Amino acid sequence: MASGSEAEKSPEVVLEWPKKDKKRLLHAVYRVGDLDRTIKCYTECFGMKLLRKRDVPDEKYTNAFLGFGPEDTNFALELTYNYGVDKYEIGAGFGHFAIATEDVYKLAEKVKSSCCCKITREPGPVKGGSTVIAFAQDPDGYMFELIQRGPTPEPLCQVMLRVGDLDRSIKFYEKALGMKLLRKKDVPDYKYTIAMLGYDDEDKTTVIELTYNYGVTEYSKGNAYAQVAIGTEDVYKSAEAVELVSKELGGKILRQPGPLPGINTKIASFLDPDGWKVVLVDNSDFLKELQ
Repeated sequence: MASGSEAEKSPEVVLEWPKKDKKRLLHAVYRVGDLDRTIKCYTECFGMKLLRKRDVPDEKYTNAFLGFGPEDTNFALELTYNYGVDKYEIGAGFGHFAIATEDVYKLAEKVKSSCCCKITREPGPVKGGSTVIAFAQDPDGYMFELIQRGPTPEPLCQVMLRVGDLDRSIKFYEKALGMKLLRKKDVPDYKYTIAMLGYDDEDKTTVIELTYNYGVTEYSKGNAYAQVAIGTEDVYKSAEAVELVSKELGGKILRQPGPLPGINTKIASFLDPDGWKVVLVDNSDFLKELQ
């Protein structure tokens, strides 16, 4: 909990921190039923690299980190396999991950030629637009949007989550986490609105895509997708800001900031107003972990 001197900070001071902190989206965590199968699928279909793998027999799980670049600069997917569990419920709230590629048609053909992923939407322009996209589904049912774009330092470009009140969510991610609203688009013909939030332009980094479907205020979460992790220069100050904003907009702190037993990496965790989990990780501790 906050010390006496920290407790006396004004809300204005607490909310200044997210604006100047050097935050970065680190990874998304989710559960899979066959780790080796998913690793093979992502490396062969999408061209990802296996960055690291760790087995924790005492707690009966194995993790694998995959992405398009090193974890100290790029976003990663953290896959978790729990011993003996081969199936999970994704739920209606989780949307998709997205991969940017210079040739969607070529990538879709590569996916089709593999035996583990399938194309669920053929490549072509989006309805009413010119951006070429396709959708692929992995063996566990997770969806991947394939987006045609020029060269980018971060091909793993989106995590899409559905929310029940878009303006509330935008305000939360801006105030509590210091994200920028990069764009917002209403599509009345299909009764949905999207908002892209992140720490840099969409073609330079991974962003969170929040989707609001007209009239839908709640979604089932399932037990497959777990959380996103965000790096911060100070988990204590960041958690303080989240706690303050949660009182106004909803959400709650799950784990007060502090070191993890055994590895001493300082983290905090919380739920956003829709119940999506986020973990805050100390930037310098995260880099030590990678070493």
